[in-house]
Amino acid sequence: MSDVLIEATELARALSDTRAPLMLDCRARLGDPGAGERLWREGHLPGSHHLDLDRDLAAPAGESGRHPLPAEADFTAVVRRLGIAPERPVVVYDDLGGQLAAARAWWMLACWAGHPDVRVLDGGLAAWQNAGGELPLGREPAPAPSDWTPDYRDDVLVGADEVFSGRSLKVDARARERFRGEAEPVDPVAGHIPGAVCRPSGGNLDPHGRFLAPEALDAELPRGEDVIAYCGSGVTACHDILAYAIAGRPLPRLYAGSWSEWIRDPDRPIATGD
Repeated sequence: MSDVLIEATELARALSDTRAPLMLDCRARLGDPGAGERLWREGHLPGSHHLDLDRDLAAPAGESGRHPLPAEADFTAVVRRLGIAPERPVVVYDDLGGQLAAARAWWMLACWAGHPDVRVLDGGLAAWQNAGGELPLGREPAPAPSDWTPDYRDDVLVGADEVFSGRSLKVDARARERFRGEAEPVDPVAGHIPGAVCRPSGGNLDPHGRFLAPEALDAELPRGEDVIAYCGSGVTACHDILAYAIAGRPLPRLYAGSWSEWIRDPDRPIATGD
């Protein structure tokens, strides 16, 4: 599953093809639910449609965390509304190297829903602009809806009970200061799941917001027989899973509730430091 990225120049060529990909703008800002759509209206890749982190890629926040997965029926309605179908390639992008929230969209479509051809624009919006790509303003015509019913895979997920009782290697995608419990700007409790190791999602990228080479990722990503990825709310954890895919490694399972669900139960242990 290593062919998960697309270069801006390759995307530009693909858009002139008869089998042009469906493009989804996944930009988001935590704490500002309207930011993604606003950014899309202010300039987006030609023909792309807005895919909203809070409305489309998550259920309402609650006991299952800040960005729990939507119900299968709800996400099926999203993919049908956007015209997503297995016969047409999909390209997702954002402006933060895939961290917010293109990698989450990739994971939900490719890993969970089973779409066979979903790729992330490497370098995102900046790479497109640097390649001379235009950013039209305003809305795009609504796509023709599809009738696709995904065959969702439960085996790519793991719940809190299994995280609590299992011996899998847990990889935390949050920043190191959050992992250590030195700072917590989002959730009410600081720290990490005991036994976890820290692999910040930003470490998967070079200074230009592009993914590191596969061999570099392979050398740096934590190794374990069974790996679980988590973060604050199941969003940037998908970026780590994407990095494993680029490296050609077996994909970690996602703990979608992540830290924001873990801390809801006071009986679950919490660790600080390294």
